[in-house]
Amino acid sequence: MLSNYIKIGWKVLLRHPFYTFITLFGITLTLTVLMVVTSFLDHLFGAHYPEAKRGRSLYIATILQTDSANTTMSSGPASFEFLKKYAKSLKTAERVSIMNNFGFSNAYVNGKRIKLNTKYTDVDFWSVTDFEFLEGKPYDDTNIRNADHVAVITDALRKEYFGSDAETVVGKTIDIENINYRVIGVVKGSPPTRVYTYSDVYFPYTAPKSNYEEKGMRGRFVAIVLAKSRDDLSAIQAEFDSHIARIPRSEYSDNNRFNVLIVKADTYFDHFLSMFTRGEKDRVTLYAIVGLVLLMIMGLPAVNLVNVNVSRILERASEIGVRKAFGAPSKALLWQFIIENVFITFIGGAFALILTLVVIHFINSSGWIAYADLTINLPVFLVSVLVCLVFGLLSGVLPAFRMSKLKIAEALKV
Repeated sequence: MLSNYIKIGWKVLLRHPFYTFITLFGITLTLTVLMVVTSFLDHLFGAHYPEAKRGRSLYIATILQTDSANTTMSSGPASFEFLKKYAKSLKTAERVSIMNNFGFSNAYVNGKRIKLNTKYTDVDFWSVTDFEFLEGKPYDDTNIRNADHVAVITDALRKEYFGSDAETVVGKTIDIENINYRVIGVVKGSPPTRVYTYSDVYFPYTAPKSNYEEKGMRGRFVAIVLAKSRDDLSAIQAEFDSHIARIPRSEYSDNNRFNVLIVKADTYFDHFLSMFTRGEKDRVTLYAIVGLVLLMIMGLPAVNLVNVNVSRILERASEIGVRKAFGAPSKALLWQFIIENVFITFIGGAFALILTLVVIHFINSSGWIAYADLTINLPVFLVSVLVCLVFGLLSGVLPAFRMSKLKIAEALKV
């Protein structure tokens, strides 16, 4: 029966090319936008290079000091000392890396200034991430202890500073802010959308100007906590919470202005949401707004397609009347039109998938986002299939229900 409905739907598509074009154009355009957005969200929050272990990682990035009524608050990154004391001591974690939030410097070559993003890290940074070394190796504990002036640079900086003809740059020096650093490694760069791993050059945290020796709770450092497995994340969070709970109030009260200290080890998605929400109520509001926007994106084209589908189905009123006269139940007609519409939607989805691949390729190669790696992977594909199904139902149920309820005499008059 299902194959018969699909064959009928295909014949209907071929009957009126103009209606078919209007329908498929609306479906394709809407689903393309949704697929590109889904791919971009996966690019932002998914586990991709060089944070392929993001699924079993926790992020400690913000210290929030407030009072009981949340009327006065102060927040910002932590100091290296704070993270070393309360994050590095986590026994349930596999590894903990500390790095500065972000920094900027300048390099000069042949009289040309190169603006650089810089990052100071510990040795564990190269273990919690998955950077691909194109040549050389990362700095080690010896470099940290000796405060060596060494650096790991990206392939883009290698090309810009040393030229594309350089066969190898390991062992060469690079002048950054009038300090010579010996290049010991070159990595494939990270997209700037991955803010905790993105940089042009990476230094040991004991290198000049890192300010890792600052005292107090607040500074400009963050930590990535790597668990042995996803199952250990809750245990790590509980252990970290217990560490924070034991901090004396005198360390964060700031002359009794604050009596509440909030520091969380969150998954990347939860950490991202916490930058825009302060509590569960704010989070629910954010979800509602996002849901409303998605409903509008899908709902408005669906409403337009409902009108097109009604016109298309009205032309088949005589067919409906004849089938009803021969005893076809309304339920069978309802399912027939729904399946036909879903079938048509999946055809539009196939065109949308092709168009999405073209758009994604354009974004990746345009240079708008350095090292952009938008893709249609399995999660994105499954979400796209679900979107096609929902869109097909939204635009097909109402016309199908209306026509299935049409009386025989009325249907034959149309």
